[in-house]
Amino acid sequence: MKNSKAYAQHEGKVVEADSRFKHVMAVTLNPHAGNREGVIRCITSRSGEMGIRGNVDRSVLYKMRGDTLEQFVIGDPLIIKGEEVMIQQLGGDNWDFIGLEDPDIWIDESTGKMHLYFTIALISKDRSKEHSLISLGHAEGDDLDSLVMTVPAITADKREYSNHKAKEVSIAPVNRNGVRLNLVESGDRRKDPFYDTSRYAEDTSFSTVRVAVAEDMGKPWHLDDIVFHPADHKIPWVAEHASPGPLLPHSFIDVGDDKVLGIMNGREASNLDAAGKPIKYGTFSVGLFIYDYERGKIEWVSPEPLIRDSEAQTITFASYFIETNSDEGVLYAHVDDSFVRAYTLYTGGIRALLP
Repeated sequence: MKNSKAYAQHEGKVVEADSRFKHVMAVTLNPHAGNREGVIRCITSRSGEMGIRGNVDRSVLYKMRGDTLEQFVIGDPLIIKGEEVMIQQLGGDNWDFIGLEDPDIWIDESTGKMHLYFTIALISKDRSKEHSLISLGHAEGDDLDSLVMTVPAITADKREYSNHKAKEVSIAPVNRNGVRLNLVESGDRRKDPFYDTSRYAEDTSFSTVRVAVAEDMGKPWHLDDIVFHPADHKIPWVAEHASPGPLLPHSFIDVGDDKVLGIMNGREASNLDAAGKPIKYGTFSVGLFIYDYERGKIEWVSPEPLIRDSEAQTITFASYFIETNSDEGVLYAHVDDSFVRAYTLYTGGIRALLP
């Protein structure tokens, strides 16, 4: 009998910080190793308070291993050949590199080659400017011990307030034209005299979902249309920040030809002070969306979130999914940017939430 629930939160923590770190987050696993090894983002320092505007996390990617899907141990730092040279080329002396973030492993089944995508985060050394360079980095190799960094899949534009930035990739199936209309988190900044004062500051930076066209997964992609902008929808749980998470396989849940069900990470609108300036970010939670990967269109976003962790103060953010049988799968998410939790997703319960 199929489970009527949409998900169940697992007890305990799949990965938590050890003596080297206070916080860990954003896991991805290697399916060619039975999902028993992977990569995790470890926070080496945090200036500010989580969820408060202006906080800066500095990160290093580490390898991890586990004997089960329930428990992993952090191992050695992930070494990517050519990293320092590429970072210098992207930033130079005027930019502060704060680390690699948000890893995603993708295996090319035709060659067996491993591709790792990650955020390359640089911020302006001039702290009077809220300016950042957020590129979607890329490395490839035979395994986690032989990765070589290449030119980023998407390189951020150095112009101030440019929305040419990308992170948090979702790898789409190949469409009939032989390309992948992948999804990434990008950005948009709006200053509008007719802004909705009940929801936003007058000058608001949004995170949007955007198509990234990949003709070759190992070479640079190009950014295309924004396919979900929080300001254009009145969905409270994803009012200011939208970030695409894992796309679920058809074998787990089939939502129609040329379409996949995806996990979306959304954040509510920021809390504003008396002057209408943002002072604290809203709550992050996990929801659902339907993506037409043939046309590059998001057709539906759930009106309510799917998951808010029982211990989360402000953040539940999903990063990886494993199908464990035809009716169940395991979703990994980090809680308050501090530890990683697992949740079992149930096909029957999720299908009941779909349009």
